Amino acid sequence: MLRGETTTRSALDPEALTATLQRHGVERLCGETAVWVALDESDLRKPHATAMAGLQPVKRLQGPGMVPGYRTLNAIGLSPAKRGLLYHRLFSSTAPDFVSESYERRTAIKSVAAAVAPLAADITWLLDSGFDDVAMWSAIWAQQMHLVCRLQHVDRWVETEQGTACQLAELAPHLRPLAPLTTELVVRKTGQGRPKLQPVTATVSAAPLLVRWRPGLRTPEEAEEQTKACWLVEVRLEHVNQEPWWLVTDRPVETPEPAVEIFRMYRQRWSIEDAFKVIKTCLAWEDVQVLSYEAVRLLVALGWVAAGFLFGLGVTLEWGEVRLLRRLGGGEDRPNRPPGKIVLMRGVRRLLDYLAMETILAAEERQHGSLPPRIAALLGRTPTH
Repeated sequence: MLRGETTTRSALDPEALTATLQRHGVERLCGETAVWVALDESDLRKPHATAMAGLQPVKRLQGPGMVPGYRTLNAIGLSPAKRGLLYHRLFSSTAPDFVSESYERRTAIKSVAAAVAPLAADITWLLDSGFDDVAMWSAIWAQQMHLVCRLQHVDRWVETEQGTACQLAELAPHLRPLAPLTTELVVRKTGQGRPKLQPVTATVSAAPLLVRWRPGLRTPEEAEEQTKACWLVEVRLEHVNQEPWWLVTDRPVETPEPAVEIFRMYRQRWSIEDAFKVIKTCLAWEDVQVLSYEAVRLLVALGWVAAGFLFGLGVTLEWGEVRLLRRLGGGEDRPNRPPGKIVLMRGVRRLLDYLAMETILAAEERQHGSLPPRIAALLGRTPTH
């Protein structure tokens, strides 16, 4: 297809594409002494789909209830000047290869840990409240890596430095202010009608605690219980009518400098989540109309190839996949003028149309034994009987 020599489906494979993206992501991060890994689960919603393979219920984008769709798990490695995709997988609870969502998460952690091991860098995972789970933390700690996680369960049982059991909320009086700072965030301050990007003052406080965990927690490889020294970090925004951020981390937070660093880490994770939303919108992931589950996975993987080019994730015009998407999108071969979002998005859409057509033609052949003669002639295919 890239050289114009054939119109038959190529041998592109989602696992091979994402493995190559991961390898290039690691190469981009070489030489970095510290790497942050932003992990994100994102739903691909198909509210009107009924016949697509492997559909499962996912949350509506707005309002209560569920719609058909798929889940994706994505990890981006970050350093002060570099970023690279370290993991991507689309999965569904109704697919034949599905084990459990926790299994998908553990697999992602192990895959990233193995990929970044040659870097010998200090790795910190940045997690949203959906990963507020000691089993998830245990999987990270078992790989000798750190974490910063937004807390959802303030009734979680932990221990004080002295070993006294308590709930997280009981540590609030022990939070010690460490660092006031001013930054820019999209917030709605008291008296404002809508959120906007504006300066805001924040106070970062912290208190030590102990978390009990087990390597292999909730798996057949579960090992003996251990204790991890952690810190509860609170970020309180002034004149903003919202609950403070509560974060847990195993990185020491005893002085102002690490307190500010933890704030920067989680804020960066927040910005990456916004980038995921932009990628989904620009590349029209949710416009997928093919029926095959593997075809959906392939197209979303190709979407990450396009996103890798657009967002500096280590993908260049030297990649055959990018050249193919550019050609499918009507882009010209100009080394000094790289393709933009519209061209690459159009290329992904044409692949969507191609795979949808192949699926419909295959269904027609299965039902009637062959394609209508004139259609077969138009496609240059010999009618089957």
